[in-house]
Amino acid sequence: MLYIVFTTGQCNLKCDYCGGSFPREKVPWEIEYDLANLKRLIEKDDEAVVAFYGGEPLLNYKKVIWILDNIKAKHFVIQTNGLLYHMLPDEYWRRFDTVLLSIDGRREITNKHRGAGVYEKVLEAAKHLRKIGFQGDVIARMTVTQDTDIYEDVSHLLSLNLFNHIHWQLDVVWSDRWRNFTEWRDNSYKPGLRRLMSLWITRIKKGKVLGIAPFKAIASQAIFGNVYNAPPCGSGVNSVSILTNGKITACPIAVSENWALLGDIKTGFKLMQRPILEPCISCPYFNYCGGRCLYAYRERYWGDSGFREVCEATKTLIKLVLASVPAIIESIDSGVISPEDLLYPPFNNTVEIIP
Repeated sequence: MLYIVFTTGQCNLKCDYCGGSFPREKVPWEIEYDLANLKRLIEKDDEAVVAFYGGEPLLNYKKVIWILDNIKAKHFVIQTNGLLYHMLPDEYWRRFDTVLLSIDGRREITNKHRGAGVYEKVLEAAKHLRKIGFQGDVIARMTVTQDTDIYEDVSHLLSLNLFNHIHWQLDVVWSDRWRNFTEWRDNSYKPGLRRLMSLWITRIKKGKVLGIAPFKAIASQAIFGNVYNAPPCGSGVNSVSILTNGKITACPIAVSENWALLGDIKTGFKLMQRPILEPCISCPYFNYCGGRCLYAYRERYWGDSGFREVCEATKTLIKLVLASVPAIIESIDSGVISPEDLLYPPFNNTVEIIP
């Protein structure tokens, strides 16, 4: 089970697609419950994965340190914007299996949406992890907007040789509907995905599996099976979020929606049963898409038509990966790459799989 632990609802940035901090009344900016209850909850699970989340989790770095020192888990993960990496001593960084750093691609794209100088600070954080000998998975976690060129931005991050994997999420969950999403999808995103896939397969045939997380995960699902569930992030199925007020929810962004409330830190929680239903479960791509984002599926800020527009983007991604499977299998069978090179993610590390 993945336990997404909020250390704060506060953020030190105000990205234009997110808005920054959670309201205090929804996600308090300090942990209000007894951490002994968190310890009891997590240590019942021999397969526990603990992921630190916020806001910006390092704004409450002392709680991160306390949890790392006092709670046993199989894996530790952190999602951070990287600006406060210096608050955590190097010995603690080395305890993580996965570090996700928020960066949107090229300098001009990242700084436009996240703030001046953010790109430079994130690269500083990534370089620091490499300098101290961090051996885990460093993931660039992108937010994709109308300014994104998916090929240029992903290939740029790959070229830096600082990140093991690149994952992206389309800014279509809680933002206002794009004026030209369909145009961007058809004229920019789809062609960019095709170029990215061509690069990926070319490199596979030469013995190198580039760390493009959605490609690797969907291919792993197709070849090995049962790599991830529905929804692909595991929300409410094999992942829960523990808010700073002690509430336990299915999804880390569903902090006040009644459908997402599963329990609390004192009494425990009950997982959701079949959180994704129609029209998704009848779709031929459901085994790979898993209904995409649970929050988007439930809330549908863009309405049913907007939901279908995003599904079209997802189907293009899945079709491209499935079309590549024969070449991937041939590369595995011939020993050019190994199954271990492809299999991803090795555990639920908060990579949501489907953008």
